[in-house]
Amino acid sequence: MPKMKTKSGAAKRFRVRGSGSVKRTMAGKRHILTKRTTKSKRQLRGTTGVHKTNAAHVKAMLPYA
Repeated sequence: MPKMKTKSGAAKRFRVRGSGSVKRTMAGKRHILTKRTTKSKRQLRGTTGVHKTNAAHVKAMLPYA
């Protein structure tokens, strides 16, 4: 039986925590930031968890994480 492949795009975007939840970075902080307020840009820093409705799909893309 061959090894399962990890989706490389998902491997770059997600990490599985020790508890089993999946963490991700916030979207919308790359470009066209001049129209955003300082507060909204500040709140996009850091990481957050993947929503529970999407967590199973993300974990399926990361079979060895």
